[in-house]
Amino acid sequence: MSQPVNAWRRTDSAYGRELLARDAATLWHPYSSMSEPAPMRLVRGASGVRLRLDDGAGGTVEAIDAMSSWWCMIHGYRNPVLDAALKAQVDDFSHVMFGGLTHEPAIRLAERLVEITPEPLQHVFFCDSGSVSIEVAIKLALQYQVARGNNGRTRMLTIRGGYHGDTFAPMSVCDPVNGMHSLFTGALKEQVFGPQPPAGFDRADDDPEYLAWAAAMRQVAAQYREEVAAIVVEPILQGAGGMYPYSPACLKLLRELADEHGFLLILDEIATGFGRTGTLFASEHAGIDPDILCVGKALTGGYLSLAATLCTTDVAHTVSDGPGGALMHGPTFMANPLACAVALASIDLLLSQDWAARVSSISAGLSAGLAPAADLPGVKDVRVLGAVGVVQLGGPVDMVRVTDAVLRRGAWVRPFRDLVYTMPPYLCTDEEVTTITTAITEALAEGN
Repeated sequence: MSQPVNAWRRTDSAYGRELLARDAATLWHPYSSMSEPAPMRLVRGASGVRLRLDDGAGGTVEAIDAMSSWWCMIHGYRNPVLDAALKAQVDDFSHVMFGGLTHEPAIRLAERLVEITPEPLQHVFFCDSGSVSIEVAIKLALQYQVARGNNGRTRMLTIRGGYHGDTFAPMSVCDPVNGMHSLFTGALKEQVFGPQPPAGFDRADDDPEYLAWAAAMRQVAAQYREEVAAIVVEPILQGAGGMYPYSPACLKLLRELADEHGFLLILDEIATGFGRTGTLFASEHAGIDPDILCVGKALTGGYLSLAATLCTTDVAHTVSDGPGGALMHGPTFMANPLACAVALASIDLLLSQDWAARVSSISAGLSAGLAPAADLPGVKDVRVLGAVGVVQLGGPVDMVRVTDAVLRRGAWVRPFRDLVYTMPPYLCTDEEVTTITTAITEALAEGN
């Protein structure tokens, strides 16, 4: 029998345990086992940068969301500006098909994205999620090459260590060995992989390791020049593949190789966009422009799923004038008005503030607060780029133990592989950043 609509508002401990039992029986969580499910925590509410979690005894415990809910909730929870934008759009209409129809939130959001992204990007295709935006970008690249008579260019060139999503085309450009999709080897399109760039945002273009990597990339690009349609990379910071920063010089080289060989350059800024690395878009660190850009995650401030694939006029017109006469993609919920309205409000809110100063302050707090972790046993590396702080261990992290230990100290993190990392909401105060870094450092000091 179904529960009353507001039954979830009950806060007694028995009902909390019942919900968790029903969750374990029914719900399959991301990257989890149904036969041996990981521990779950019941969210009772959220406000600002804090989650309110059921404590199992009829009460709640608060914790700073040090993950920005997988990097998207940059303005925090229950933000009054975003709440108002969403509610106002509900009063007009919540959804309408985008085939043959259009609406003001989509038009205004597209114009805003064209305004703030690199100048050559003039056209916007809205998608349901970040992974789908990569699918669309790959389709664009393939259709582009066909329209130019390059029918043999059906592969993507990328670098090791990347992560671009969980649907099939994005999985094919994720790291095939150390990524999360090796089980699908043989079923995925075989793409072309170059070596991972040498680590380090500050590595110079005359550094021996950079020069060796550049030579290897030039060789791969030349070898497969007749097969590659586009280069696909996460600029400056590889996200779920390892929170791995690399030099802007590497991105400049990839732009040069694309121009030299007639490849398109696709930049996946789903995680890095909207200020996370210290510039509005990570490509700005290198001063280069992509042919195709994918954005998502923080686009709506974490309120609803929405992504966008932007492209140049050359790409848009070449595809449109080629076989098919259109981009062959059309999601049912494309340009959902609620998502577009809240995304527009999120962008305007971000740009109305000194977001760069805020990210810089968070970066300084993460650097200072996580530095002591470098001396702990079992820690391999500590690194910070923009509002991203990472402690890399020498082996797999004990996710359950570390998560619990950090939570007891007032912060929520979600470690994976050998990484304990944080991407705080931009409205975190200096004191809240200190709480996060202290919680992580002390939890790791207990042992992993």
